[in-house]
Amino acid sequence: MLEQESLEVEEKKRRYMEENCPPLTIPHSMQELQELCKKLHNQIDLVDEERYDVEGKVSKSSIEIDDLKMMVQDLNGKFKKPALRKVRMSAEAMLAVLLGSKHKVSMDLRANLKQVKKEAKEEEKHTGDWRKNIEDMSGMDGRKKMFETEA
Repeated sequence: MLEQESLEVEEKKRRYMEENCPPLTIPHSMQELQELCKKLHNQIDLVDEERYDVEGKVSKSSIEIDDLKMMVQDLNGKFKKPALRKVRMSAEAMLAVLLGSKHKVSMDLRANLKQVKKEAKEEEKHTGDWRKNIEDMSGMDGRKKMFETEA
């Protein structure tokens, strides 16, 4: 079967060449040669024009094919994902988006913080000049005071 197909293809080629390309007869005079060259150049120009037209049609059809492919992808819902942008969102808004509107979650970040007495901080601020503090703490008297204040 393969041999038969190859013979058919060769036969088609031979028939095409006989129809479109007659056998070349080379004339012997100079004027006949010039006429033959002009005739060949005209045929070459015609073939180039046809090739150019066919290339234009092919490029237009390929562009149309690409557009149709994009339309099919859009209809199927399969399209390229756009680049994501950074969005500033609070923690509560993000939880609402993730969990949906049914779940109401308030995220109070200050609720779990440790309470600190302001009085202790005020005492530390009003200790006074650091040089006096060092003189008071120097010697055995100062160390006694340190232990007394801690206890």
